[in-house]
Amino acid sequence: MSKYRVSAVLLLAFCLRPPNSVGQDDSAGAAQLQQLLRRFPAADANKDGRLTREEALAFRRRMQSADAIGQTKKKSSGDGAPREFNVDPGWDQERFPDNAVCYLPPDRIQDIFATISNGAAVVSYDVPADGARRVVGIGHSFMMPGYRTLPLIATAAGLEQPLYTHTGGGITGSARFKWEQENGIFGFDGNPTPKLLASISNASWDAMTFGPYFNDRPEYFSCWIDFCLKYQPDMKFYISDAWPQLSQLPRNPESEDELTAEVIERMGQERLQMSRQILDVLREDYPGKVFVLPTSDAMVLAAKYFLRGELPGVEGLHRAIGGRQKSLWSDQLGHLGPGFERLEGYVFYATLYGRSPELITQEIQFGGNSGYPSTELDAQFRRIAWEAVAGNSYSGVVDMNHDGLNDRPDSGDAGAAAR
Repeated sequence: MSKYRVSAVLLLAFCLRPPNSVGQDDSAGAAQLQQLLRRFPAADANKDGRLTREEALAFRRRMQSADAIGQTKKKSSGDGAPREFNVDPGWDQERFPDNAVCYLPPDRIQDIFATISNGAAVVSYDVPADGARRVVGIGHSFMMPGYRTLPLIATAAGLEQPLYTHTGGGITGSARFKWEQENGIFGFDGNPTPKLLASISNASWDAMTFGPYFNDRPEYFSCWIDFCLKYQPDMKFYISDAWPQLSQLPRNPESEDELTAEVIERMGQERLQMSRQILDVLREDYPGKVFVLPTSDAMVLAAKYFLRGELPGVEGLHRAIGGRQKSLWSDQLGHLGPGFERLEGYVFYATLYGRSPELITQEIQFGGNSGYPSTELDAQFRRIAWEAVAGNSYSGVVDMNHDGLNDRPDSGDAGAAAR
């Protein structure tokens, strides 16, 4: 525990004892609260210059929760993403704490975020005339490649992509963490940051996207879904299934020769089963509303393409094993290798719009190294993305006649016209 947190917890433990336990009177208690405020100004949640006992207690809970998160990270596998962590028992209750922002009216949610926002408290878009879908999203570093490239891909397809996100690294980008943070509950008690809640409740949106995290539970997503549907009953929801990771194996392979097509396929099937534990529950509870962004299928297909020599310019499967820079995966945790952010963006585009990125004729301005990925490799990414999306029964996209268009446009996509 940091010295700051030790001081905060110990001082609060002393100041917040019942007055008769240390012979305090009301004035002494108030004086100690003011002393605490001078040392820890962040404890003053409403910034009125006066610290109440309730604010001090909430501050202590935040410090203890933050330390618990820090201790969890120390116990992780060393890749920066804890697999075991404490979850507040409040998640097992039928209702969130009464001070949760989600229970407030939209104008009050907007006011709360306006006090801490450097920009607009509410982000909104008119109904796009070009057929674009207005998307809000949360997630971590596995989602960021898609969030960066989706707008670029959409622009080339003739769409101005409305996209508003609240992201974080590792666990801080998970659906559970973001719900607690936005609502100001549990570890964030009394300190809400309703970035998305303010815009969801005060503007119109078509879809919400999520990244998965270790030990997810359906309720981490259903809370978001329920809130969205309260204000936007036509919204659809998309959860990425990530992709195979080395942690699924009993040990790190000694060479890439051990990462055969069969091994990659088995890892992909394991990912599929993990994601379906969440998706099956949500799809039953919200018929026609919940879909998958099949990034795992896309990366499994890409690995098979590579092993067949069909990814021009790609040098290896996994940099953490083979050491080659231009690999599908770049590190132990499994972040994407250079160029593969395009593949994830294509999966996002294909799923959201029900159209193959192969149909895009305009040049996509990705920037970066103009020689890698090559035009040939980019074409393979587009092909793989559509194969993954059209081949996954949870994506909402079906292409039986192989024309690159969703045969069931009412299942999830907006039916945007190709440009």
